[in-house]
Amino acid sequence: MSSRMNIATLAPKLYRAVRALDSAVSKSGLDNRLLHLIRLRASQINGCAFCVDLHVKEALADGMDAQTLHLVAVWRESPFFDARDRAVLAWTESVTLVAETGIPDAAYEHVRSEFTESEIAKLTIAIGTINIFNRIAVSSRIVHPT
Repeated sequence: MSSRMNIATLAPKLYRAVRALDSAVSKSGLDNRLLHLIRLRASQINGCAFCVDLHVKEALADGMDAQTLHLVAVWRESPFFDARDRAVLAWTESVTLVAETGIPDAAYEHVRSEFTESEIAKLTIAIGTINIFNRIAVSSRIVHPT
């Protein structure tokens, strides 16, 4: 597969704005583990090989356990995720797949059982941000390093 275009150079101001949003998310006070789970799970759902590779490497560099990362795609069947992880992963899936899920009240109540409304707002922005990056990478066919 070859790259289609370089969005960062074709729309530099907009791309910098997305990067700035991602930086703000990283500094929002959300736990890094949760951010890694969000970024990895959304990237898996969106089929972004470049982003999956990037986020696995970042999570490993931050000290996350490799076995946990291997099991993110099957988190429901894995004992490596606590209640907060599970709420974040479920919320990530519901928000990422909004056209399919409609983000039902049950999904909100699940995440609400573990997080404050302020935290949910931050989590939702984090999910939206990685979805923007996934769409940029997949639509432009960012070439995955070999």
